[in-house]
Amino acid sequence: MVTTADRRTEKVLLVGVELKARSSWDVKDSLAELEELVVTAGGEVVGTGWQKLEAPVAGTYIGSGKAVELAHMARVRDVDTVIFDDELSPAQGRNLEKVFECKVLDRTSLILDIFAQRARTREGKMQVELAQLRHLLPRLTGYWAHLSRQKGGIGMRGDGETQLEADRRKVQEKIDRIERELVEVRRQRLTQREGRQRHQWPLASIVGYTNAGKSTLLNALTGASVVAEDKLFATLDPTTRRLRLPTNQNVLLTDTVGFIRKLPHGLVEAFKATLEEVVEADLLLHVVDVSHPNAQDHISAVNAVLEEIGAGGKSTLMVLNKTDLIPEAYLEGIRGRHEKAVTISAKTGAGVGELMAELGVMLKPVREFIELEIPHEASGTIARLHVVAQVVERDYDGAKARFKARIPPQCHAEFAPFITKNLN
Repeated sequence: MVTTADRRTEKVLLVGVELKARSSWDVKDSLAELEELVVTAGGEVVGTGWQKLEAPVAGTYIGSGKAVELAHMARVRDVDTVIFDDELSPAQGRNLEKVFECKVLDRTSLILDIFAQRARTREGKMQVELAQLRHLLPRLTGYWAHLSRQKGGIGMRGDGETQLEADRRKVQEKIDRIERELVEVRRQRLTQREGRQRHQWPLASIVGYTNAGKSTLLNALTGASVVAEDKLFATLDPTTRRLRLPTNQNVLLTDTVGFIRKLPHGLVEAFKATLEEVVEADLLLHVVDVSHPNAQDHISAVNAVLEEIGAGGKSTLMVLNKTDLIPEAYLEGIRGRHEKAVTISAKTGAGVGELMAELGVMLKPVREFIELEIPHEASGTIARLHVVAQVVERDYDGAKARFKARIPPQCHAEFAPFITKNLN
């Protein structure tokens, strides 16, 4: 029996293209991130190559001469897999495999492979499998001839692997089945969300580039035990926890899947049930790793995905994380570029108090600040007030109990008979 320890680490060659619209620095940065992805997937990068082009070549993405040159490099370095930094068409993938005589993948296949490794829940596994099968379907033609010499590994893992031996019809049937199951998952998630919203607590979602420190922040704020590793896509499945702010206000805080540049559209589509937590949120906490040299690019990539899922323009608090890794002088410059931002270190706890205070300020507009007088015998109403509202002051002396509280606007009619003053 071959164990994981016995299995040889795949040797990988990375290939990028510097198009007219990109600078050489863009390509180098993107290839550096691609190398991180390969390491996350369990591979070893043994070489990198790129070519300047006006536009990708239709048949092979890179020029035929460059392809032959890199194929020679791959053979010399005993490369198992060649991974291109951009998405390849099915025809390009097949043509390149003839030239390289080994497995050829694109960035999308690599990201899907990592998601297949990271998915833990049934929902997460279904979403990844759906994205894998959608990616596989147009690539079935010509796949079988070389399948026998591919022995799994990067790009070949996950529940979708069993479908590589199926025909197009069977793959489409499985896609249809998973889509039906995910519709039911979305219904269940909606029911869960409605159950949480019965408390009328505001919803805040933590978003950000992968490995920005989102899970570490959720753990720091709520005492949750979400896995937080220095890896890309360490967690995929959303986690929701209650957070009680210093203002005595309850907030539901959700950690979401990390984003990345060139995040496959099919993956965004497959994860729509999960990402609805972001769309439905009252406030987004956009966590940024300010110690990363490409932090600004990461912000742009996250904003692009938020636009794609319909969450662009939502009320957002920028959370500049990992400040313990950069000099104070540099941090001052970053603060100056972001008007609505707080600086923290989720790892050390620095700045978390300021973040909690700012959360209280930003969530105030979703609450109506009122003064109430409730008869003592209306104990059910008093109990209900403490469940759905942020009670700021209370006074039980006198004929009636008096309160100052922030209530959700949708609860106004429920408490209207007891409201004596609007304090907004």
